[in-house]
Amino acid sequence: MALVAGLAVSLGGDADDPSSSDGPVVTRTPTQAVDVIESATPAQSANQLARRLFLRSRTAVVVDRRDPAAQQAGIREAERLGVPVLVSDPTLTSVVKHLGATSLLTAGRVRPVDGVRATRLEAGAGSAAAPRTNDAVVVTRSRKANAVAVATARIAGATVVEVPSGDPRTSKAAATALRARPDAPVIALGRPFARGFAYTSQVVRRGVKQPTGGYLALPGKHYTAMYGHPGAPQLGVLGEQGVRASVERVERLARKYRRISSAEFVPTFEIIATVASGGAGKDKNYSNEVSVKELTPMVDAAEKAGVYVILDLQPGRTDFLTQAKQYRALLERPHVGLALDPEWRLKPKQKHLRQIGSVTVGEVNRTADWLAALTRRKLLPQKLFVLHQFSTSMISDRSRLDTGHAELASVIHVDGSGPQGAKQGTWKVLRQNAPDVDGWGWKNFIDEDEPMLDVRQTWSQVRPRPELITYQ
Repeated sequence: MALVAGLAVSLGGDADDPSSSDGPVVTRTPTQAVDVIESATPAQSANQLARRLFLRSRTAVVVDRRDPAAQQAGIREAERLGVPVLVSDPTLTSVVKHLGATSLLTAGRVRPVDGVRATRLEAGAGSAAAPRTNDAVVVTRSRKANAVAVATARIAGATVVEVPSGDPRTSKAAATALRARPDAPVIALGRPFARGFAYTSQVVRRGVKQPTGGYLALPGKHYTAMYGHPGAPQLGVLGEQGVRASVERVERLARKYRRISSAEFVPTFEIIATVASGGAGKDKNYSNEVSVKELTPMVDAAEKAGVYVILDLQPGRTDFLTQAKQYRALLERPHVGLALDPEWRLKPKQKHLRQIGSVTVGEVNRTADWLAALTRRKLLPQKLFVLHQFSTSMISDRSRLDTGHAELASVIHVDGSGPQGAKQGTWKVLRQNAPDVDGWGWKNFIDEDEPMLDVRQTWSQVRPRPELITYQ
């Protein structure tokens, strides 16, 4: 037993000595903490997994990639012999050379490998190979679809975990299995794991959960939020009272929704962190950036009370990413998400209330990339990432919005005010041809809506039901 990069590695013999007493088959435990095999087919997954789990094997079984019966016969013989199962595809030759195989047992139609003897498989008799142990965990979306790779994993002694969705946070069984092996190297099979699995697997293995429970911010929760800025009642209901009273008020709001539904409601503050300004200010950007120090008492109180926090940015003539970075210290906290408000994102020479602002999808995606990287690097639970919108022109090329960050739950928040007919019309228009976001938001304007929906009306009339319900 040796230690490589802090991981236990059992080679079953001397890896450099072909005459090792363990015989012709030598398995190995990968030293990479999380390794995703970005394969397009089950055949590629099987062959690449054999490369990772077997250092060498003088004999291997090769099966026809189109013949399930041949595959099952090959798997049975490979398990009896304790050797890897390969699939006949363009990667076969390189894997055979890697293993140093000199003899192949074939089942079905199999392409030849130059210089390597191939024999048609006939079910053998005799005792089975001794079981092997391996520290690795092999993750697949489907045991059935990746039957050959799963067999190779079992033969090598690895643990196999099935994650049908590709995200272990969505499967209690998968999360439990991965958490039971928190330090074992993990190999994931297939392209669906290529983005985000290193993060999601660590989240479940380290038990990184939302402050309100569960691994995901969405789906499964509805956030009932008060919007505004501390001490500024003209900017929304959140500024109409002090911090303690705000906590009590938002908790009452959540309770009103709980009385009419068994869904999970999370009391939430949406705090305007950068406030759109009529004047250019010292930095000439028409936005007043409130300091982290000023916002901390409300963020602290929210954390203590189990209230989620969304920091809202109104950047004026600067960009969202520049402002988001100023609040890194708050965004590193598990209960704090981020909202971008394009209405207040000005082009050069524009001024607030003279024009409606807008943002390019590229700027939104860069901000999302940064927030996702921060969440991943700090191993934080998934964060809400909210985009305010009441006009299609507010986010250019919205169809290119990147909603694939496992670290973020993206929400489009429809926040127009006015008559209910117009608000419902905006809701429908913005949902047409929309990106595949994780949730939708609806805003109730206490003074501007004609009339404002009450709690029961909001829950029954806005369909599909919004994941974020905000009051301003």
